[in-house]
Amino acid sequence: MENQTVATPSGEKAIELLDVAEGKYRALVTDINLKPGEIDGWEVARHAREIAPHFPVVYMSGIEADDWASKGVPNSIMLAKPFAPAQLVTAISQLLNAIPPAE
Repeated sequence: MENQTVATPSGEKAIELLDVAEGKYRALVTDINLKPGEIDGWEVARHAREIAPHFPVVYMSGIEADDWASKGVPNSIMLAKPFAPAQLVTAISQLLNAIPPAE
């Protein structure tokens, strides 16, 4: 199966897509700073984890992310911009390989 990327214009749209996905997506990559005053990447990731508790999450940010430990979901990865594409691939692979088997 080929992996495809889906980009959304907002956190709200990302949540809408996650709600109807029915297992379609294998990981979430989100910037923590989306449009001001709207749903941010932290909230999108928390919503994804409500749907699937072990859903892989990679955060990215161009600013300091000191609050990642308190706002980020457990077992996620934070990448500081700029980063090499290989770093993103490695982060996603690491998280996908760490997902516990379904019971």
